[in-house]
Amino acid sequence: MTMPQTLPLPLDGIRVLDLTQIYNGPYATFLMAMAGAEVIKIEPQDGEYLRRRDASSGAGMPFAMLNACKESVSLNLKTDKGRDIFLQLAETADVVAENFAPGTMDRLGIGWEALSARNPGLILASSSGYGQDGPYRDMMAMDITVQAMSGLMSVTGTPDGPPLKTGAAVCDFGAGIHLYGAILTALYDRTRSGRGARIDISMMESVYMMMASNMGMLFGARRGEIPLRTGNNHGGLSLCPYSVYATRDGHVAIICNSDRHWAALARCMDRADLVEDPRTRHNRDRVAHMAMVDGLIAEFTGRHGTEDLAARLRAAKVPSAPVRPLPEVMADDALHERGFLQRVDHPDFGPISLPRSPLRMGGAAQADYRASPPLARDNARIFGEIGLDSAALEALRQEGVI
Repeated sequence: MTMPQTLPLPLDGIRVLDLTQIYNGPYATFLMAMAGAEVIKIEPQDGEYLRRRDASSGAGMPFAMLNACKESVSLNLKTDKGRDIFLQLAETADVVAENFAPGTMDRLGIGWEALSARNPGLILASSSGYGQDGPYRDMMAMDITVQAMSGLMSVTGTPDGPPLKTGAAVCDFGAGIHLYGAILTALYDRTRSGRGARIDISMMESVYMMMASNMGMLFGARRGEIPLRTGNNHGGLSLCPYSVYATRDGHVAIICNSDRHWAALARCMDRADLVEDPRTRHNRDRVAHMAMVDGLIAEFTGRHGTEDLAARLRAAKVPSAPVRPLPEVMADDALHERGFLQRVDHPDFGPISLPRSPLRMGGAAQADYRASPPLARDNARIFGEIGLDSAALEALRQEGVI
């Protein structure tokens, strides 16, 4: 689905050299591409790692999701000519984005000093597991290892079970969101100062604030009483009800942020008496009797089918939602109607549903959707801009530079 373009794209005229890989950095540059930036994905000879995953298992589909609306060139940055070509391109760019291990850019000869000398207004945006400096700088970082180091895993799971990773890659994508925000902040600052910027995003620091509820319990009056892992209950065990309850054929999530919500749920359960019951009247009372409250709700939800119960709770204005399987979400008509999801006949994967950017700004359009590019599709056009004709490109191919 193509969104009507009523205003210029917000990032029209911004050029990004995209050295990112897997999820973290590519999500930030995807958001920029969907906002109208020209994002040139610079890949090694055999393609970015995510492109090379076993596509037959579906592992390649995330590449299609994260690299729409980008250009692709191949460039061997470990060669002198590859480095020189990159530095020439950097003179034409506004942003260089990367999520290599710290120190890699300097070892390649294309770090901050080299880039800013060629283009003082350039923004070098780096994302890594633990930051560009500090004691953890050189530790290898993947989503699961950062979940472990950050404490996120320690608060995920049940009190009597082992620590668990989250089902989603929250560290990768959390850092990608912060990287995008930092790039846009730097671009705005540059409009006033004319200066470029050196951005340093840490995956570990990006997810720290996500554990605010869990941290709160370490300082409150009940510290020491509350387990780190609280299952589906509130992370600080300070709201009740707040959990996932079984139905006849599935599960439903219910939360009551206020006593008004609780009164609505109690009436929906045909238990108006619970509104004034001293054990359940106020949130603090329900927290003190959490097991009893959860038991009452579970007995009620267990008598109903998921869809009927979800409709009943919505009508009563109880904050709730059915726990939906991922295939159902991917086919959600509401997400397609809003234009977030669209059906694409992808050259590599055939007919699939792919997302647009979740960032919406008034009448501003997003870029017309273009499927993720074949490797090196744009070599001739991009490298031609810096004076490399077809003969020069062929010579570079022979030398293993492109």
